[in-house]
Amino acid sequence: MSITLSDARIVTPDGVHDGWLTIEDGRITHVGQGAAPRAGHSLGGRYVVPGFVDIHNHGGAGGSFPEGEPETARDAIALHQRHGTTTMMASLVSGAIDDLSRAAAALAELCEDGLLAGIHFEGPYISKDRCGAHDPQALRDPSPAEFAGLVKAGRGHVRMLTIAPELPGALDTIREAVASGVIAALGHSDATFEQTLAGIDAGASVATHLYNALPPLGHRAPGPIAALLEDERVTVELINDGVHVHPAMIRLAYEVAGPGRTALITDAMVATGLPDGVYMLGTMAANVANGEVRLIEGGSIAGSTLTMDVAFRRAVREVGLTLPEAVQVTSATPARALGLGDRLGTVAAGLLADLVILDDELNVAGVMRRGAWITEP
Repeated sequence: MSITLSDARIVTPDGVHDGWLTIEDGRITHVGQGAAPRAGHSLGGRYVVPGFVDIHNHGGAGGSFPEGEPETARDAIALHQRHGTTTMMASLVSGAIDDLSRAAAALAELCEDGLLAGIHFEGPYISKDRCGAHDPQALRDPSPAEFAGLVKAGRGHVRMLTIAPELPGALDTIREAVASGVIAALGHSDATFEQTLAGIDAGASVATHLYNALPPLGHRAPGPIAALLEDERVTVELINDGVHVHPAMIRLAYEVAGPGRTALITDAMVATGLPDGVYMLGTMAANVANGEVRLIEGGSIAGSTLTMDVAFRRAVREVGLTLPEAVQVTSATPARALGLGDRLGTVAAGLLADLVILDDELNVAGVMRRGAWITEP
């Protein structure tokens, strides 16, 4: 079956073009400028951008990936798909090893169904001093052998591990992760500049939600933020919800890391898409007020209720990125970080037909995944 989308403003890495595209068997086959060669589905001048890629997401719509319940996880996936996220990771939080193994095994089913791009262990190998909304009782020193067991539980679908590089055993665990094909991400860490570089040298290639759960920049002791920002081997995650990071600091990170190393994420949690109220994050209770999530005990920020379409709009309106730049940081760069840049993340012939249709206000008007409409414009 062939689909032609015409009368579109197609956002590509080199600009915004009036044109058309055709889709066959779930892939983009042609992208052209001007009038379409044959009648198709007119988009009435709306924008076409690639599907968003969220590499750090804990759930939504009442579904929590850390709970490891496939049915409620499907609700979370469906919510984020409706908001334009066509590729997403399921992020877990620190917990007992047996619980993490069980959740990974359950979520592997959704990876095998093609609904998730992989599983992300955010902990338990993180700093107690920078644990944020993680249960400090669940934290532990890294163990390469123990992590190998978690990878086995995930049946080949574990894609990322967040780890604090200063902990005993961390560097060996980073090496074990990378050797297993797992992305090592540095975060929830109290590391020095030098300890952070050691983690990068061991193979870490992502910064987990830069700025958050890290010591602030210092002019004599620069700490992990400076090391992660300036090292060209690292992709930096940023939560662009206006709560976690001020737009000026998003701009600063973007100016240093550039579009090729900046990835916007949601860090969304179970209450995303639901009314304000009290929700459980594992054993931790959190209050959601005006979309902002904080632990009831201690007041720490506890994830977000962000969706990627909102992050995209904020990138343009609040941060000041151009449309091609916003596409880069919400699609192409996170896709590349996952090793999927040759399959998705750009509107180009030969890639998967994962597309988001946006109106003039950059609101989602339609979502296509693998050539099939999730929401038809």
